[in-house]
Amino acid sequence: MSRLDGKVALISGAARGIGGETARLMAAAGAKLVIGDVLDSVGAETVAAIRAAGGQAEYVHLDVTKPDDWTAAVERATSTFGKLDILVNNAGVFIGKSIEEISLDEWHKLVAVNMTGVFLGTRMCAPALRDAAKDSEHGSAIVNLASIAGIVGSQLDPLYSMTKGGVTLFTKSTALEFGRKGYRIRANSIHPGVIQTDMGEMTFHARARHTSSNDPEGARRMVTNSVPWGRLGTTTDIAKGIVFLASDDAGYMNGSALVVDGGITAQ
Repeated sequence: MSRLDGKVALISGAARGIGGETARLMAAAGAKLVIGDVLDSVGAETVAAIRAAGGQAEYVHLDVTKPDDWTAAVERATSTFGKLDILVNNAGVFIGKSIEEISLDEWHKLVAVNMTGVFLGTRMCAPALRDAAKDSEHGSAIVNLASIAGIVGSQLDPLYSMTKGGVTLFTKSTALEFGRKGYRIRANSIHPGVIQTDMGEMTFHARARHTSSNDPEGARRMVTNSVPWGRLGTTTDIAKGIVFLASDDAGYMNGSALVVDGGITAQ
């Protein structure tokens, strides 16, 4: 029996990157997937690849800032697969501008996706997760994508850090509220370090700009050299952690923060 046999999962921002790899690993572990994203053509390709490998997956257009999109995504999960056991709030954006640089519109976008999207996903999926939990020994699970920037301060990305810090404490508060209400929905966060994704590349360019070096490759080397494990993280490193938190193997983890950063925050 695989770790997620019989589970149904909804993942936001799952067309590519960490979300896409999480969908692939969850399908391989036996889960049925609803993949949500705004990148429709890429999302369709991800679904096709999962199906070609023998998995079950559906794609929905999901702008995490829109309640109606969340309603449609939950409806797809429950109508197609009969329930919803797992929510992964993965969608996120990185602006890479300082407190004095960022425009108000850019700030609103950062908050809308990174914070409002997590709140809406949790709110709109809670009834279906609560219903599924009634028939599960370890209940249902929410996994929120935070960051090590949500645990320690960031001199180069203070606003991204602010949103991810919000996700960190929201996760703990969600665990407490749902526990008080007897919903049997576990909520945990995962905190990647710098990962080799499109967003990771953006951080190197932002770092190079902020330090006036104009050398993204130099920024990459500097960050890599700061990791005690000696390399940058991969999408698979993070996806494995998400699968664990979503599975019954983590059935007694609730309100926890799982750090996957190669040792950066141990320093």
